Amino acid sequence: MSGSCIRPGCTGSYDPDGYCDDCGRKAPASPPSPTNDDGPSSSGTSSIETGDRSTRGTGPGRLGGGMVDLPRVPPPDPAGAVLADPQVPENSRHCGKCGAEVGRSRNGKPGRVEGFCPKCRTPFSFVPSLTPGTLVSGRYEVLGCLAYGGLGWIYLARDKNVGDDVSDRWVVLKGLINSGDPDAMEAAVSERRYLVTVDHPSIVKIHDFAKRRDRKLGADVGYIVMEYVGGRSLRDLRVDPPRPLPLAQVLAYGLAVLPAFGYLHDRGLLYCDFKPDNVIHTDDRLTIVDLGAVRRIDDHVSAGWETPGYSAPEVGTAGASVTSDLYTVARTMAVLSLEFAEFSTTYRYRLPSPAQHPVLADNESYHRLLLRATHTDVARRFESAADLADQLVGVLRQVLSAADGTPRPAASTRFAGEGAAFAPSTGRGVLDGPSIAAALPVPQVDPADPGTTFLLATRERGAAELTEAVRSAPADSVEVPIALARAHLREGDPAAARAVLDALAAVAPLDWRIPWYRGLAALIDERPGEALAAFDDVYGALPGELAPQLAMAVAAEWAGETEAALGRYQRVWNCDHAYVGAAFGLARLLLAGRNPGGAIGVLESVPSSSAQHSAAQVAALRARLAGPGSAQMFRDVSDRVQGLPLDDGPRARLSVEILDAALGWVSGNGAGHGTEHVLGHPLTERGLRLGLEQVYRALAKAAPTVDERITLVDRANAVRPRTLV
Repeated sequence: MSGSCIRPGCTGSYDPDGYCDDCGRKAPASPPSPTNDDGPSSSGTSSIETGDRSTRGTGPGRLGGGMVDLPRVPPPDPAGAVLADPQVPENSRHCGKCGAEVGRSRNGKPGRVEGFCPKCRTPFSFVPSLTPGTLVSGRYEVLGCLAYGGLGWIYLARDKNVGDDVSDRWVVLKGLINSGDPDAMEAAVSERRYLVTVDHPSIVKIHDFAKRRDRKLGADVGYIVMEYVGGRSLRDLRVDPPRPLPLAQVLAYGLAVLPAFGYLHDRGLLYCDFKPDNVIHTDDRLTIVDLGAVRRIDDHVSAGWETPGYSAPEVGTAGASVTSDLYTVARTMAVLSLEFAEFSTTYRYRLPSPAQHPVLADNESYHRLLLRATHTDVARRFESAADLADQLVGVLRQVLSAADGTPRPAASTRFAGEGAAFAPSTGRGVLDGPSIAAALPVPQVDPADPGTTFLLATRERGAAELTEAVRSAPADSVEVPIALARAHLREGDPAAARAVLDALAAVAPLDWRIPWYRGLAALIDERPGEALAAFDDVYGALPGELAPQLAMAVAAEWAGETEAALGRYQRVWNCDHAYVGAAFGLARLLLAGRNPGGAIGVLESVPSSSAQHSAAQVAALRARLAGPGSAQMFRDVSDRVQGLPLDDGPRARLSVEILDAALGWVSGNGAGHGTEHVLGHPLTERGLRLGLEQVYRALAKAAPTVDERITLVDRANAVRPRTLV
């Protein structure tokens, strides 16, 4: 589109993309209404303008994926937010060019609010250039200053020329603290260039650009006109009163802002200077404000902006990136959730240890998420806002479930569900490497991998055939060698699988599936310690996933690290009852720790929809038999076993265990309970012996071999009650 801008008072023209080269507004698709000169930009109207706060922002019930009940922050009276005496504190006065301290007190005299930097001679001024009552561009009436920041004063104003349908809407004007700083001026020009096109419900909306003649400079000064967002910044929530915020609340905040980062990144933009000061919580919405540091991803010329304690270490030399943006989100969560006074000095580029902070010690997955997101190696960080959000949701589920014991299941984006519950028993010596490796969840195939189609055509082939076929597979595929390694493991050849994985590691050294399959190979080789180390690497890469933690739990159990295994099994089971292997592992360790009641509770919480429900119920019955006996307990066990859908053989063998345990209890007590019955037999020594004899003879009839039949008949004869001949 071409032609002159139709906005009243604007002398600009539309560029080929339809945006005015002066005011930055997009041309309307149709002639604008005479009552509203904002035309089609009404889609960006703030909720304060319309009175409907659901039109922008996060929306009710959406913070934290609907899992966290966050406090509502009522919007303040905008006029009451104006600073009575707008000044920049001396400790915040720095040269906008070289960063040197300026405007500081000397010899008992207060610091100057205007002058020149003693190092680089760049002029500075910390005096607001707009005073209450000033009219900017003939329509924006200034009420006063709201705040100051690294790029400029922020003013509250009324838009006196909105239209008949909306009058005197609140807006914010943003100018420059130091109008003489060329870098700051360049940043302001950059804002004009593209920020008007940014339109996301969690990002402050830019309405307009305005100009006003500055007498001191003898030139026009530009101001960004944006929606007014009332409420409290996350920094204010953190420091007033001084306290870390609840972890679930912090995670919900992180989830709320990440879609906005994804939106910017998808459009080739970086936020660059994210911190708690730049996020406003109002009612049930979260809004990112202060777009002063936003720049294009491919912009390597404009001056960079960073805040100590939040910015990634490489920003000063290599510049900002998607991963450095995500770094700032993780650092913000760390500052909000921890007693972290030295975050900008001692811990500027690292995290404190869990020993210093119970929040990290009690929430290992959260700690690991922060470690990955703020890793000094850029390649090891999360690659996108969506990746970080995916793991953050998983961490939030774990945190909430650990707190209240309520499962919060969700489909994984990385793993298929648990193939089968490994070691579905509470007995000793049930851990078997190949069986565990076959039962653990399987990583999902990346549909974007160039080898996906090839794998669909070869999925039924064994390792030998697949090795031959791989020669015609896409050379840049990662899924094809992964599939070949999996085929070798399935056929019991972990050495061949390791050779494939070693070759793949030279091409894709950070792919988390490589240590996953190395861990499975170690299990098959019965090296649980090696498996534990491999799965630990996967957990570090995917802290929101439960599958690596389940694998670590069984490897730790096998390696004799009981306490570590117990905690991991508990975390997985608390969060998702679909991982029944965690239930059996947890029950095994509780029984070994002489806590049959806890084991029974876990096993009986296996959902009826699970294929392992009956096995869990049987294991729970056996756990009851391991506890103290009583007539009531045996009656209860008898009733429960009769309601289980068991085949004749398993039912008979379980009946033997129950009757034998009851006989031992009666014999030890030296008294019978003729009025009570177990599996239809009187709870007396004679009654129980007759019952055992009956079951043994039934088993003997169904025995598959002669030797087994003879053994069972001998047991029947040995247990039957003595009779007088």
